Amino acid sequence: MCGICGYISKKKIEDKILEQMRDTMIHRGPNDAGIWQKNTSQGYVGLAHRRLSIFDLSELGHQPMHSEDGLISVVFNGEIYNFKEIRVELEKDGFKFKSNCDTEVIIYSYAKWKEECFSKFNGMFAISIWDSREEKLVIARDRMGVKPFYYFWNKESNDFVFSSELKPIMEYPYFHKDIDMEALGNYLCYKYIASPRTIFKNTYKLNPGYCAIYKNNELKVKCYWNITEKKEERSKKIITDFATAKKELNDILTDAVIKRMVADVPVGTFLSSGIDSALVTAIAQKNSNSPVRTFTIGFNEKERNEADRAKKIAEYLGTDHTELYIGEKEIYDMLGDITDYYDEPFADSSQLPTMLVSKLASDNVTVALSGDGGDELFCGYKMYDLVHVAQLTDPIGEVIHKFSALNDLFCGISPEIKAFIDNRGAYRTQLFADVFSKQVKQLFDNQTSYCVLQNNCKFDFEKELTYHNWQERRMLLDMVTYLPDEVMCKTDRASMKYSLEVRSPILDYRVVEKSFEISHDLKCRRGFKDNSNVKNAILGDKKYILKSLAYDYIPKDLLSGPKKGFGVPLAKWLRGPLSDEILKYADSQYLKKQGIFDPDGVQKLIYMQKKNDKVLYSSILWSYYMFQRWWERYM
Repeated sequence: MCGICGYISKKKIEDKILEQMRDTMIHRGPNDAGIWQKNTSQGYVGLAHRRLSIFDLSELGHQPMHSEDGLISVVFNGEIYNFKEIRVELEKDGFKFKSNCDTEVIIYSYAKWKEECFSKFNGMFAISIWDSREEKLVIARDRMGVKPFYYFWNKESNDFVFSSELKPIMEYPYFHKDIDMEALGNYLCYKYIASPRTIFKNTYKLNPGYCAIYKNNELKVKCYWNITEKKEERSKKIITDFATAKKELNDILTDAVIKRMVADVPVGTFLSSGIDSALVTAIAQKNSNSPVRTFTIGFNEKERNEADRAKKIAEYLGTDHTELYIGEKEIYDMLGDITDYYDEPFADSSQLPTMLVSKLASDNVTVALSGDGGDELFCGYKMYDLVHVAQLTDPIGEVIHKFSALNDLFCGISPEIKAFIDNRGAYRTQLFADVFSKQVKQLFDNQTSYCVLQNNCKFDFEKELTYHNWQERRMLLDMVTYLPDEVMCKTDRASMKYSLEVRSPILDYRVVEKSFEISHDLKCRRGFKDNSNVKNAILGDKKYILKSLAYDYIPKDLLSGPKKGFGVPLAKWLRGPLSDEILKYADSQYLKKQGIFDPDGVQKLIYMQKKNDKVLYSSILWSYYMFQRWWERYM
């Protein structure tokens, strides 16, 4: 795991500037560092790298790394889990290797297969390759967006800059910090900014599953793994037999876990009482010759704590378990670190306890396995219940929507009911987006809000999806938006703050593709045959096949409690210890100087949050607050 950055420009930057860009990410790679620059017909190219040593801890793993003939140079962040198998294939073709690391395999994979090499890699990665023979820069991001990849492209000046985070780009001498107002509007609605946008104009995230070639100030982007096409392709051979689906899923997931346990440094797992992390841990322990190190954060508040259940799971599995109980103060004290490590506005408050569990793990291991991805792939979120209800009641909503008198009557009851009734058109699974966008609009003046909130902040990707089952549509939408740009962003920044590499076996692309083959009825089981619970019988027992698989490793009673998550008392903080700071960021003179928000709209939001416990107001006010902290730090 590492941090990478680099540039192509007609103007050369000094080595010390490139080093400054690189060292804004020293937390991503404290073990080694390097830079390399070269004069080309296009001007200058520079690559830089910070290394967190995982494989081949010797100097042979140093980056930037070059081919034997010096024609291929690479900087790389992440892991290629099948690099040994690829290496064997390359050695048969006569390629010679000096090191035992995956970076060198990337070099000669590119030498043999060019851009087709990325589809051969099973891993999490952000890769940048300079091809001296063709004088082109080739970049790529892994299929599920586990690792970040940012780039800035100024077509007028021929500047192209890439990095693992935004900080190196902001340090580039010719970068201009121009806010993308539409991206800001989306952020305030969703708490994150989805690819390919970032908070800055002319600055982008490379989409997951994409590679690109930059040459002669032109960028050609190519999708090497299309998640929609894979879903449609795999759905043609759907598995409806439960036993078959379960065995095939277990085989692939087991191999994914085993591959992620390979490292030249200590490896452990995050363990909550949830199905996903418990299943990953159980498979890891079954395939380990010694007790796996497991790590859990507990909360002093009983209503939020599930560490006691995680401990029982660890005892049953026989892991070497470490737990840390924290109070509200420990979480609150992490606030000061957020903007240093989340250098783009980001407002998922679970980032705070995620940083704490990462710190706990990093004191003992360098690599940790997580259960990320289980909810999106196997229908785990509460939102999927709401989407199912919306589909069931859609004909009723259609009738009410057509008659203005009925519409006014029902919509006056609550914004939530209005969201169901007004849920028409191409964005059927994006419930409540209208509710949030309407509130966010009030933070801007009328002219600005029109520019900021295009399509009421709804993702156009859903227009491509034609699945009859709305849950399937929403799950796929989450896989391309929420999962990479919120869940994985949160995990990446929180863990790399402590130079900890987090690996996600459930997001192995083979597991993802296998999930597309499994009938949705095996993910969300409805009816009374398997459910004595009336609610589950109607709404469905979500993650059914994943739960059944987990019960083969861990007794059901240890996993049957409610999932409590990494909750943070936002409403309490916003009304209490943060209230003075919130008011500072709502001052009319401050906002006039900033030139973005309408002071009356901000004051109204603060008032509504104080008087109302709706998540709507706390969520948007927290997003606003985190943006202002980011602005203060970087602008």
